[in-house]
Amino acid sequence: MDDRQLLDKPHQDQDELRENTALIAEEFYGGFQAVERIDRPAVSIFGSARVAEDSPEYAAARATAKLFGEAGWAVITGGGPGVMEAANRGCKEGGGLSVGFNIELPHEQHVNPYLDISMTFRHFYARKTMFVKAAEGFCVFPGGFGTADELFESLVLIQTGKVLHFPVVLFGVAYWTPLLEWVRRSALADGMVSADDLALLTLTDEPRIALETVLDAYRAGDGKASPHAPEKADAQ
Repeated sequence: MDDRQLLDKPHQDQDELRENTALIAEEFYGGFQAVERIDRPAVSIFGSARVAEDSPEYAAARATAKLFGEAGWAVITGGGPGVMEAANRGCKEGGGLSVGFNIELPHEQHVNPYLDISMTFRHFYARKTMFVKAAEGFCVFPGGFGTADELFESLVLIQTGKVLHFPVVLFGVAYWTPLLEWVRRSALADGMVSADDLALLTLTDEPRIALETVLDAYRAGDGKASPHAPEKADAQ
């Protein structure tokens, strides 16, 4: 059963509910097994599936991922086209381990050809868990709702102390600045977030800065308390 069927209506049949829950658990288990195959530090790179190969976003993602590959890291993406393809391609060009966690969609998002490890999920929530489970940080390139979803989920996990020493790089100053301005003008001004929350983000147009931001946080992850430890147990 896919997410659309599962979320369509409440289940009345308890046997069916138990069966579907078991299938979701099995997908989580398969995802965790795939993560275990990643034998080195990894960064998850997100961005739109709709960018073309000749776009600046594609070139930037490819260049950034190549640097991670050259540093001996793995690069994890959603396994599809656009920014995802660029990042997997760059990683392989840099000699890194290229990983794609794809998703079954009605419009058939295809798997890109630059993957060393690949798994296709049926459930978004299982897939998103693996992006965090396997990674030491996120690099977020321009994208739409899916990219924003992955961005804000990572920030909530950091804010609430669920993940430690977890940097988030926003790549594309012109693209992301209006979002940050809204956060400062509305959410921060109204006390919905704190100034410390904004410090979770690094904004850049430079692949080398993206690399160094993630690597520096990884080296600092010595088991001590997170520098972003929350003062409350919930995120608002």
